[in-house]
Amino acid sequence: MNGPFYLALIFAIPVACIAWTVTKEEIFKEPRDYCIEKSNSCTSLWKRKFFYLFTCEYCFSHYVTLGMLIMTNYTLIFDDWRGYIISGFSIVWMANVYMSIYNLIRIDLKKNKIITEKEEILKEKEAAK
Repeated sequence: MNGPFYLALIFAIPVACIAWTVTKEEIFKEPRDYCIEKSNSCTSLWKRKFFYLFTCEYCFSHYVTLGMLIMTNYTLIFDDWRGYIISGFSIVWMANVYMSIYNLIRIDLKKNKIITEKEEILKEKEAAK
């Protein structure tokens, strides 16, 4: 299934969504905190790396992409193992671009919210005088 490139752009969306949600959002905070603690305290290197996987959106996106490729049999350019490698890294790269853009938007929104809150506090202080 040597699919068109735009499918890689589409497949990167759920990869980014899953990777971001597991590694950053509040709903997975407790398991992530456990994984952070284990990634710092385990004595075995492979255990530390295993638990770190669930705390890093970039690392986790590789495994989500692997699952996506298994589910879809999507290849890019070649129909053999080379196509899986090319499509895998293409999807990971695009998913991480999406997550970076999302992060920049969130930072900008938070910054604007803080500025607005400070302006409201200043207006309230001025009104109280």
